[in-house]
Amino acid sequence: MTAAEDVATPSGVTVPVDRPLRDDVLVVVPTYNELDNVEPISRAVLSEGFRLLVVDDASPDGTGTRADAIASEYPEGRMSVLHRAGKGGLGPAYAAGFAWGLEHDASILCEMDADFSHDPLELRRLIDAIDAGADLAIGSRYVPGGGVTEWPWHRRALSRGGNIYARLMLGTPVADMTAGFRAFRSDAIRRTRPHECRASGYAFQIEMAWRAHLAGLEIVEVPITFRDRMRGDSKMDRSIALEAIRLITGWGFGRIRGRLPLRPE
Repeated sequence: MTAAEDVATPSGVTVPVDRPLRDDVLVVVPTYNELDNVEPISRAVLSEGFRLLVVDDASPDGTGTRADAIASEYPEGRMSVLHRAGKGGLGPAYAAGFAWGLEHDASILCEMDADFSHDPLELRRLIDAIDAGADLAIGSRYVPGGGVTEWPWHRRALSRGGNIYARLMLGTPVADMTAGFRAFRSDAIRRTRPHECRASGYAFQIEMAWRAHLAGLEIVEVPITFRDRMRGDSKMDRSIALEAIRLITGWGFGRIRGRLPLRPE
């Protein structure tokens, strides 16, 4: 069985594709005020032949309502929308989406942003890494072949510096700890226990990568090119950055004292 639809690429070009359906793969996309992006990103993911779950935090701009309307156009089970009561943060949104996916028989669970910073056409490369044996595949900006476009030098430096700090404090080999483009084997989700994560913002990505490392999971970094969002406003703010610094520092000193969120297996 194949899916034949149109894909909206990050450049804005719409191209027809014909992909084999992978009903065992669920792509989780959290949204908050992404009305301009929710339709093109949904159709792009669905055109790649994967199931899609939009996790909306009661967006006041109507993102959740629009997602419901899009889902109604597809066969049952292709696209679903999980409505949360309010803006609860990226981490809890992903944790809720992963729990939903496990309850609905997903074997591989992916995460990506709604704003085309991550190219839906590269999802299959992450899936291929899982099929080849990885427990966690990370779309990485900071391995050979990866990169970032359209960022000023100071933003690049801040991102690289943050990743280096996280790696050193937490003792992990992962080059892109903050990456938000990932694929997990379902058992990896169960073993990392995202519902127990302390981070609510982007530090959730760091915490999950660290938990995967502590659990002894096979982590593969797949080089990708990260692009700045084309529409809408970034959700990154001072409080999210401060949460990341506070948590990483606390976790790092806790690691030195032997206090870990997961025991190595």
